[in-house]
Amino acid sequence: MKTVLLIGLGRFGRHIALKLNELNHQVLAVDKREERVNAVLPYVTGAQIGDSTDEEFLRSLGVRDFDVCIVAIGDDFQSSLETASLLKELGAQKVVARAARDVQAKFLLRNGADEVVYPEKQLANWTAIRYSADHIFDYIELGDDHAIFELAVPESWAGKSVGKLDVRRKYNVNILAVKRDGRLAMTIITPETVLPKDGTILVLGMQRDVQKSFHL
Repeated sequence: MKTVLLIGLGRFGRHIALKLNELNHQVLAVDKREERVNAVLPYVTGAQIGDSTDEEFLRSLGVRDFDVCIVAIGDDFQSSLETASLLKELGAQKVVARAARDVQAKFLLRNGADEVVYPEKQLANWTAIRYSADHIFDYIELGDDHAIFELAVPESWAGKSVGKLDVRRKYNVNILAVKRDGRLAMTIITPETVLPKDGTILVLGMQRDVQKSFHL
């Protein structure tokens, strides 16, 4: 369980609060708008109404005590930048900030943020890849051009073992798991694992290798 300071409770911030609650983490949520704070009260450990660009207010939250501080402000980049900078000055262990563009990310990383997330860009990439082919069911970008794809088992692979297909050598990809009916059915893949006709597989590899192997 981690302690999280979540600043900014717009749609993105609310979704983070809901998921952190689901994962049983302790969350202190902050926003300067009372209605946003009230909306997340059932899902967080504590909440404060206040301006995160106010140094004294931030200091009163004890930012050093949190495992991670997430700046989810999306409608005011200046406030996001000032908040990230103040958090780091006050001794925050880890600051993660939201960015909409590369130039914002550069400023955030230079002024307090340890990491930056691009919710709109990441979702746009996922949507474009997910719906670019009928047999892609999910997609997780790992960086450095690597990704995990959830794909329908190709007809020519169904009923054959991983060893017989020689997937790793021929296609330069790794099969991580097999799913059936939306649930993980096999998580330990061996050369003897037989791929089902009605299932999907989680495949890890360079994006270009996966795309070439599965004709994406």
